[in-house]
Amino acid sequence: MIMITGASGVVGRAVLKLLPRENLAVAAVTRGAGSAVFPEGVRAVSGDLFRPGWIEGALDGVEALQISPRATGPGLGELLRIAVKQGVRRVVLLSATTVEHPAGEARFAARFQHAEDLVRDSGLEWTILRLADFAANALAWAPQIRSGDVVRGAYGRAATSPLHEADIAAIAVRALRGSLRPGSTHTLTGPQSLDQVAKVHLIGAALGRALSFQELPPEHIREGMLAQGLPEEVPDRLLGSLADYAHRPGPTTGTVEDLLGRPARTFADWAHDNVAAFLPAA
Repeated sequence: MIMITGASGVVGRAVLKLLPRENLAVAAVTRGAGSAVFPEGVRAVSGDLFRPGWIEGALDGVEALQISPRATGPGLGELLRIAVKQGVRRVVLLSATTVEHPAGEARFAARFQHAEDLVRDSGLEWTILRLADFAANALAWAPQIRSGDVVRGAYGRAATSPLHEADIAAIAVRALRGSLRPGSTHTLTGPQSLDQVAKVHLIGAALGRALSFQELPPEHIREGMLAQGLPEEVPDRLLGSLADYAHRPGPTTGTVEDLLGRPARTFADWAHDNVAAFLPAA
C-alpha cells in the first residue's frame, strides 16, 4: 500500500490520479478527509499529522509514504519513527528548490532543510524531490481573470521555471514504487524561465484573450491578502520569494526530462489544461 500525506494539496491530488492506474492500494491522509473527494478505490484517512500518534494502525501494510512537510509540520519526526516501527520501507519527501537555491525568508527554506535531515536520518529508504514554483500557483489569479483582463500583483519581473503538477506526480509515483535510486535528491523545475508578465500572457493565449499584468506595490498586495483572512506567513513567503526572483531568476534544470524520458510540460501546457478554472461561472 502507498500512503499520501497532504492528499488534498496540488501534488497530492495529482499523485492520487495516477496511483490507482498502477493497481496499487492507496491511502490518502488529510485533516478533513470526510469532505475530501478522492478517486475510486482510495482509502481516506482523517487526522492531524502535527500530532501523528493516532496513525500507527493506519500504517499497517503501508510500504511507501509520501511526505508533504506542510501537512506534517512539527509531527514529521514522530511520524517517521512510527513508520519505521510499522514496517514502512520507503519515504518520498516533497521539498523545495530553496534549500539549494535560496530565495525569500531563510526560515521557510530552513523548514524544508530540517525535513530533509529527518528523512535522511530516519532509517527508511528515501528519495527527496526539491520542487520549483508550481504552475498551479497561478490559480490565485483566477478570480481576477474571471472578472476582467488585468491581473494585479507585485514583482511582475520575478522569474521562475514553473513546474506542472502532473510531472511532479509522475516522478513521485516512480519514487514511491522504488524505481528511483534510494538515497537520491532531485531538483525538479519546469523547462522554461518565465516572469509573471509572461505567465499572464500565456494564460490569456490559452483563453483566447489579451490579458495584462499591472504591477502594484508589495505592501498593497500584502494588505489585500491579510484582508482576505490569510495568515501573515502566506504573504511573507510569497512576497519574499518574488522579491528575490525579480533580481535573480529561480533555477532551471533538465531533471524532469532526464527522469521521465520526455520533455517536461510547459507553462503553456498547464494553462491549456486548466482553462476551465479561469472561465466565468456559467
